[in-house]
Amino acid sequence: MESGHFPTFGHLGTGHLNTGEPSRNPEAPDWRGSARPPVVLQVLPELVTGGAERGCIDVALALAAAGAVPLVASQGGPMARELDRAGITHLTLPLKSKNPWRIHRNAKALERIIRERGVDIVHARSRAPAWSGWLAARATGARFMTTFHAPYNFSNPLKQKYNSVMARGERVIAISDFIRDHILSSYAIDPARIRVIHRGIDGTVFAPDRVSPARIATLANRWRLDDGRPVVLLPGRLTRWKGQSVMIEALARLGRRDLLCLLVGSDQGRTGYREELERMITTRGLGGVVRITDHCDDMAAAYRLSTIVVSASREPEAFGRVIAEAQAMGRPVIVTSTGAYRETVLEGETAWVVPPDDPTSLAAAVEQALNLTEERRAGMGDRAIDFVNSRFTRERMCADTLGVYAELL
Repeated sequence: MESGHFPTFGHLGTGHLNTGEPSRNPEAPDWRGSARPPVVLQVLPELVTGGAERGCIDVALALAAAGAVPLVASQGGPMARELDRAGITHLTLPLKSKNPWRIHRNAKALERIIRERGVDIVHARSRAPAWSGWLAARATGARFMTTFHAPYNFSNPLKQKYNSVMARGERVIAISDFIRDHILSSYAIDPARIRVIHRGIDGTVFAPDRVSPARIATLANRWRLDDGRPVVLLPGRLTRWKGQSVMIEALARLGRRDLLCLLVGSDQGRTGYREELERMITTRGLGGVVRITDHCDDMAAAYRLSTIVVSASREPEAFGRVIAEAQAMGRPVIVTSTGAYRETVLEGETAWVVPPDDPTSLAAAVEQALNLTEERRAGMGDRAIDFVNSRFTRERMCADTLGVYAELL
């Protein structure tokens, strides 16, 4: 074991497969032709699935398009293939581990990478890798920044100190105003160091005209959908806080048998919760109304198959990528009034907003959404597309993030 101090937690210092490479945004910095283009190392636990992983890859592709040198370090995963296809270096390290000894060893490994590859900026997207990245940046003089992808709650002072590394960046990106408020209320940080950059939706994937009728038909056949039957879609991994049980209870109260609700998401090993949901479906008499479909590898087609898309989250969403994607596909949505919903929907124009953990209100919103006229539904869909395309594009997210790198340089 290498010698040295373990990380200390003291006071603060200063879904889908995406194969489209983002073109360079004219508003982003341009380092093409520079004698020494900047080298940016992003660190995160793994590249399996999720918003942090998607954002990391999108920004890495944008850096390459802008003439910079992107590096990504993680434990690996299927999404790493996207980096390989683009010729972007992925460095495999056990960065998912929260073990203090492993965090220290990872910091030493990152130190070597920073020195050998001339890294200018270390950008951390999760807590354990952030501690390793922060230690390595301090040892080498590299700039250090973070992105807050979630409201890291804490049940005791030690957990708060562990989370605090995410507020140690010279710049701290918050993925919503909701997250910015969480940071300011939880950590001693200068507000001037925070930059709000919303997540970006890939317009080459999530646009109605990008989904062929053949893809829609293929998914409809796989899911054995009946023609003309309205589809209520609730995407999200099967975990209690996503509110699948609230959705089932709402449909039981609604009492309609002419719809199909699809709970789209993997249980990721949470078999107990899945079995609980299946029992609820049976005991509420919803066997022909609610179906668990597991993971879907073509969410754009899934949104197009749906009549409405629901997010029934019982806890705050840091951003709510699913709801942004659904609106980009022209679908009216229902969301709970928690987290960043005020930023990601227009209540009464693109969405219904209901209290969390309130099946009665959710049932009423589903009824209203299903009773829309075709003209009203189309109007809400058009408004939703315009709203997302004006605020939550991948190009805007990447340009703003590269702008933060330029600030640090």
